[in-house]
Amino acid sequence: MTGLDPGAGESSDFPLYQRFPRLREIPRAQFCILPSPVQKLDVVSGNPDLWIKRDDLDAPLCGGNKVRSLEFLLGGIGPGDTVVTVGGAGSTHILSTAVHAARLGARTVAYRWPHDMNPVAEIVSRRISDVIPGARVGSSAPVALARAQFHSITHKRRYIPLGGAVPLGVLGHVNAALELASQIGRGEIPMPRRVILPLGSGGTVAGLLLGFAVAGLDIEVVGTRVGPRLFVNRRRVLGIVRRTSAFIGRYTGLDVATINPSRLRIVHEFYGGAYGRRLAEAGGAADILHAAIGVRLDDTYSAKAWAAALKECGTAGGPVLFWLTFDPTCLTN
Repeated sequence: MTGLDPGAGESSDFPLYQRFPRLREIPRAQFCILPSPVQKLDVVSGNPDLWIKRDDLDAPLCGGNKVRSLEFLLGGIGPGDTVVTVGGAGSTHILSTAVHAARLGARTVAYRWPHDMNPVAEIVSRRISDVIPGARVGSSAPVALARAQFHSITHKRRYIPLGGAVPLGVLGHVNAALELASQIGRGEIPMPRRVILPLGSGGTVAGLLLGFAVAGLDIEVVGTRVGPRLFVNRRRVLGIVRRTSAFIGRYTGLDVATINPSRLRIVHEFYGGAYGRRLAEAGGAADILHAAIGVRLDDTYSAKAWAAALKECGTAGGPVLFWLTFDPTCLTN
């Protein structure tokens, strides 16, 4: 199978199919090279129990967490097709959707809204304008969401929801959790006590929660909130988990593990007051990681989660894993 063929994928590197074989029937565009590596980071803090999951390396082009969802969300898309998506002015989801849809020969229509901008978000916004000519920033999120859904319905085009946080897209993150379970089993990383990552639309956090439950791993998932509490909250994440579990159960006819809600914790202190707003503490933390291993973080998502991870190291009482969801090559390639 070629890198862009829809289909089941390779069972040895896609543990979701080992656990739920019928999910092979769902069209999938193979963009990723998996598993993404894990790396020890004791050089950063002097803490021997700090690790990083390098999802910036999960795809040769515009990797990160979004591409895992897009493998399923863009499954079956081909030359001449058009997909419709939505997000903020500096949305990495929109950029990743457009880049990978183009690899399949499809075009993207995007509806955006304004938000606080930081240097990386500004670059992402310019990149979106480069790859989606005419993708202007509208007046508000509700208007953009309504226009995107109306366009997809009236023109009968594939709709890629905000952040890809729907059961079909979340499958990619369930697989990511099972992928980490395999790496633990092979001795590449000790069992983390906590996994820390950004929490925005909620799909990645929800998928990891469900995947860890399927794997039988008692790992706390710590979501670092990067958006308004009204839209970024515990109820939303657990709802995505329930819908994804029900989707898998209906499709496969198999029982799906029930998560323990206490394994989800949301950290609020690194939000910064507005989506996209740069937080000085997070920027300083990002400089530490860049100096140590040359990895660049974004101010909207990953820098805030990394700041939370550094704080958690002193209290976890066991290994802490920072899940890097941002690929800086998206800014240039």
